[in-house]
Amino acid sequence: MAAAAELMLLEKSLGLSKENKYSAQGERQIPVLQTNSGPSLTGLTTIAAHLVRQANKEYLLGSTPEEKAVVQQWLEYRVTHVDGQSGKDDVRTLLKDLNLYLEDKVYLTGYNFTLADILLYYGLHRFIHLLHLSALPLEVALPACS
Repeated sequence: MAAAAELMLLEKSLGLSKENKYSAQGERQIPVLQTNSGPSLTGLTTIAAHLVRQANKEYLLGSTPEEKAVVQQWLEYRVTHVDGQSGKDDVRTLLKDLNLYLEDKVYLTGYNFTLADILLYYGLHRFIHLLHLSALPLEVALPACS
């Protein structure tokens, strides 16, 4: 899922009524948000945190200093470890590591749902979908040719 699509989904889930205009820059297609009231914002996690604040849902950024740090840690993890993954073996390792980490947790920060959970879900969704398709028999996974 492209970053702009993720940000539009986030806007909707936060209850923001106006849609922002996004563009992308560079080879990695880093999202850019041009704000009406100031400089443009660059980067998935920067823009996402801005949207959370705009929606007055700061609790999604963490409620204690420690939880805020853990949210930030997982937002960085999303950008540095999840984005750009493409090899099936790397993805399986990533999912196994996350599964092990979440073994005794409800959410990434423990027991509170945060922006980190939302963005990691968005980032992992394409892998889960691809792994599911690759597990199907070939005749089911591929459309019939006519």
